[in-house]
Amino acid sequence: MKKTYSYIGVSFIILIFGIIFIPRIVTRIQQGDITRNESRSQDIKLKVTDESSLSYLIINGERKQVAPFSFTNQHGEIITNKNFEQKVYLVEFFFTTCPTICPKMSQNLVDIQNTFPNRDDFGIASFTINPTYDTVDVLKAYAAQYGITNPNWHFLTGPQEDIYDLANVGFNLYAAQVDGAPGGFEHSGNFALIDKAGYIRSRVDAFGNPKIYYKGTISQKEQVNDEGESEEISALKEDILKLLNDE
Repeated sequence: MKKTYSYIGVSFIILIFGIIFIPRIVTRIQQGDITRNESRSQDIKLKVTDESSLSYLIINGERKQVAPFSFTNQHGEIITNKNFEQKVYLVEFFFTTCPTICPKMSQNLVDIQNTFPNRDDFGIASFTINPTYDTVDVLKAYAAQYGITNPNWHFLTGPQEDIYDLANVGFNLYAAQVDGAPGGFEHSGNFALIDKAGYIRSRVDAFGNPKIYYKGTISQKEQVNDEGESEEISALKEDILKLLNDE
């Protein structure tokens, strides 16, 4: 008899919970207070720490903005800096036949792309430093090879002189055609982070100076390379999120 009362009591509690709380949970889901985790549809949860406070690059007393540019992307479309207005984006210089650091950089950028799969306000600009070979069709094939899904990731080609001027003067990211170098070219392995207003942003070092760029050749999974340098992809992801959340 006691067991029967016990079962009745438990059933009564479950019934009351269903009547009172389940409608509240359903309402919260409908209002967006509670969300379900489904595949890659959500951005990976990143923690923005105090250490990730971002600085501007100051030159001659003024904040450094991206210089105007206009190049052709992998779809044959003209893309300018205005296409990236109100977007947080990354800039790299590479070439498709690079036998050394470019594959690592591309893989890291794909990792970052997949971290922010549903952000229309995030993009990437990849400028080839070998435009003679890297035609629109070559760049399109390269994008397909690496599984590019972000519509705001543009692989850009154009006059070599203009690209080199943008790299070396506009961003101070070294790029040069060098006889005897692997693949015939040398270039920086760093990424530049640009905010929605077109300013170059970065973390600061222990002395309060902007680090300016982020290492693009060491993966988050790898952590440390053979030279003992630490990865900066995790920090870059945090900083992208911070800029995306800034109004």
